Amino acid sequence: MAPRTRTLPVVEISGTPTARGRQYGEAVRPQLHAALGYYEAAFGRSAGLTWDQVTDRAARWLKPVEDYAPHLVEEMTGIAEGAGVGLMDVLALNARGEVIYDRSFKDMAASATPRATPEAAPQATPQATPQAPDEAPDGCTSFAAYGEASGDGHVYAGQNWDWRAGVADTVVMLRIVQPPKPTLIMQVEAGQVGRQGANSAGIALNANGLGGRFSDAVGLPQTVVRRSVLDQHAITDAVDVLCRTRAHIASNALLTCREGFALDLETTPAGHGWMYPTDGLLVHGNHYQAGVPAALADGYRPLSPDSLVRVPRAEQGLRALRAATGPDESLKIIKQAMSDHLGHPESLCTHPDPRRPDIEHWATLVSSCVDLTTGDYRVTAGTPCDRDYQHLPWNLYDGPYGDAR
Repeated sequence: MAPRTRTLPVVEISGTPTARGRQYGEAVRPQLHAALGYYEAAFGRSAGLTWDQVTDRAARWLKPVEDYAPHLVEEMTGIAEGAGVGLMDVLALNARGEVIYDRSFKDMAASATPRATPEAAPQATPQATPQAPDEAPDGCTSFAAYGEASGDGHVYAGQNWDWRAGVADTVVMLRIVQPPKPTLIMQVEAGQVGRQGANSAGIALNANGLGGRFSDAVGLPQTVVRRSVLDQHAITDAVDVLCRTRAHIASNALLTCREGFALDLETTPAGHGWMYPTDGLLVHGNHYQAGVPAALADGYRPLSPDSLVRVPRAEQGLRALRAATGPDESLKIIKQAMSDHLGHPESLCTHPDPRRPDIEHWATLVSSCVDLTTGDYRVTAGTPCDRDYQHLPWNLYDGPYGDAR
């Protein structure tokens, strides 16, 4: 069967934060409205809440973002203006994961009439808060490969980004020209100011949800943290962002830089764990691999059990990179490794599970591979098993604001 030819939309923005936001909002207006429609339905199904109630929940993150990164609030305001929606709508799209884990949101969900789902587990006590199906973190498998792990000597970073299949058509590739900060390329859901990507300083960030609820204290949304990481020129500054900010929810950050270095940080509101590559290869999924945080240690179970299968399978497939003789061969090996179907449909290459309702379908939305040596950025518009990589029209190091190679 011939590979599918769908490609992801590409959007480039520049100028002041407000101007960038307006350009962005205008360019993704249809996708952003589609995202709002999907999440209104998804939150309504999982918790019986209206979209107004969701945006009321999201409003609690406005001040923390204003205090930490006021330019990103300006950018979100511009996005809202360009797309013809409210600022709280855009903030809710940027804090969707935080809203899911918010304890006060859970209290509201518990008081709402729960809907039965195929995977619902019996509750231990009548007082237990139901685990909404949305609670599982973004299912992603990230990798870094260089040195001994890279036969052609290049530095590679990427991931399979698995999330709700219903938002697949809202994903766009976004290039942000923002001097004096590095130029960024990211894959995001329309309206989000950050997720995963790479910058003109040769730094890549690939992120994975980890799960687990911590304290009630309000921390920063992941989209803001991740954007702030990619706004840095030096790997040490990127690490500093992750170590000195307090995110609201736990998330894994795999940092790779073109000089041939990678570091994985399992960030939580209660503390961080870290890992380094083994012989130049590092793979991370959606479970704690550096060690379960003390705050979760009593009774911890991975919210994405398939992660325990995905990680070793990706490691096994990517070890073949050692024998690659050039970038073309390396790309084929990476694509093959990230197309693994052991455990299908909840496999490394994730496909919708027909046993679940359509609104709860998961899939690999994007498989990405960035060559930090050459600056080539490639993505698939969906599952990598049946799609070729889309070579983006931008090189990481192009333009007057790209850092010298």
